[in-house]
Amino acid sequence: MTIRICITVLSLISFFSAFSQTYITNVTIADVEKQKLSPNQTVVITNDLISNIQISKKIKVPENASVIDGSGKFLFPGLTDAHIHFFQNGGLYTRPDVIDLRKERPYHKEIDYALQNMENVMYRYLQNGITNVIDVGATYNFLGQRDEYKDNANTPSVYMTGPLLTTFEPPVYKDLENNAPFSLVKTIEDGVKMVQEQLPYKPDFIKIWYIVGADELPTEESARKSLPIIKAIIEEAHKNNLKVAIHATQRITAQLAVENGCDFLVHSVEDEIIKDDFVQLMKKTKTILCPTLTVHNGYNNTFSQNEEMSNHELLKANPYQLGTLLDLKHLSDTLLVNNYKNGSNSKANVDRMNKLNSTTMTNLKILSDAGVLIATGTDAGNIGTLHASSYLAELQAMHKSGMSNWQIITASTINGAKILNKENEFGTVSIGKKANLIILDANPIDDIENITKINLIINKGIVFNPHELRKDTPGDLAQRQLNAYNFRNLDAFLEAYAEDVEVYSYPDKLLYKGKDTMRKQYAKMFKDTPNLHCELKERIVQGNIVIDKERVQLGDRIIEAVAIYHIKNSKIKKVYFIQ
Repeated sequence: MTIRICITVLSLISFFSAFSQTYITNVTIADVEKQKLSPNQTVVITNDLISNIQISKKIKVPENASVIDGSGKFLFPGLTDAHIHFFQNGGLYTRPDVIDLRKERPYHKEIDYALQNMENVMYRYLQNGITNVIDVGATYNFLGQRDEYKDNANTPSVYMTGPLLTTFEPPVYKDLENNAPFSLVKTIEDGVKMVQEQLPYKPDFIKIWYIVGADELPTEESARKSLPIIKAIIEEAHKNNLKVAIHATQRITAQLAVENGCDFLVHSVEDEIIKDDFVQLMKKTKTILCPTLTVHNGYNNTFSQNEEMSNHELLKANPYQLGTLLDLKHLSDTLLVNNYKNGSNSKANVDRMNKLNSTTMTNLKILSDAGVLIATGTDAGNIGTLHASSYLAELQAMHKSGMSNWQIITASTINGAKILNKENEFGTVSIGKKANLIILDANPIDDIENITKINLIINKGIVFNPHELRKDTPGDLAQRQLNAYNFRNLDAFLEAYAEDVEVYSYPDKLLYKGKDTMRKQYAKMFKDTPNLHCELKERIVQGNIVIDKERVQLGDRIIEAVAIYHIKNSKIKKVYFIQ
């Protein structure tokens, strides 16, 4: 009897220790389905679920409860990026099929970096309020790594396809085995077989890369030639209860994909303004569209060397991948670099990009106004589209297309859940749904940029301060200020420095002290110096000291220099220059 009593007591202790509640009081809740705000609400989170929502005066908060005061704040569902690629890093070397720089950086190093950096990438997503990511084109190795983070509250939930099934495979991706992002499909039988090959890896859905023209046939003829294979893949996936996402950027490929059962178009139609028959087809089939408006600009701005970066990107992006986007200014293969630069800046390409951007934005407005389901996605990982930090630019482009802020927020929350039929699990602030939420200091319905003003993040029921999710290392901080220097972004540059920073000529000659003086010094330099660019030649990090060997171009002059950064409390406290 005593043993039975002990077991019962231990069971009760275990139950109560696992039972966790958090109260968010006096908060304004965003109802993304009804597109309205409800003020003065209290939300109760029990373990990882929302267990109650009522007007605050109707809920009595227990003593010693975990309480978050939501006064003056806004509670939104966690965001979803419905189109990313973990196998791509967002930097200059990540797509050797687009620009082949394998002599500068072997591609196997890019693959290794992507695999090793997956967790860091996910921390960045969660830090930006993105609690769900959908990788529409991964590898078998990434499918294996996905499972390692399934129950990790520090990372977003990850949904992932296997390799892209395609009738065209870029040669640089051949023979990569489990690191291959593409599977070449030549026949109907290949298509069926390759869907079946992915099943043991338990993908969340299947992705098709519907590429036309590689066979040198006209667009529609090429599309119809591949259609039997596309149709067979879709049918085999559906037999196995897997949805199908398709890359189809021409109107004819998108139309054929939707007519034959595609569930998710992962890009906009780029080649023409869509007509009503296409709109009605999308509505009838309930196919979801992810517009990815900004990804082409990432490539074009990088190659043209007209890249501009917002403060948000400079502060939130992976600083090393962002830094590589300016490497074209100092790579040794000047013929290759100039060919890309001249081609991107040519009138023909500028006109093409203007037309493409106008077409995709017009088509998004048409589809959104018609009630077609739109899901926000960035295509992050591509050159110039950096993981997590690029999300804001995509939202701003959607706003520029004419979507309302409510439509954008709906596309970024509940519609992302609908891609995977998980709208009953997450995507709204509702009783019974997962506690994947963001608490904002300002209302994004007033200004979409307010989506970045995150006070707290709640993921799988656990509360996080975004500033504490991941901390910049001394090397990160040095790289961030270097990036801002090269982009001549004074505010982002100074953000890395302490207010009372001291700048020395090595070993001990004080040049000046204080951020205000530094602002005046660098404001003049950024304004008056043509061809300003700092190439990092070598870096040593020892504790809180970073030593950079630099090659600095100042107009027509080249200076070889060493900068020594002393870092304290996550800011650069002292700098020593050796020339």
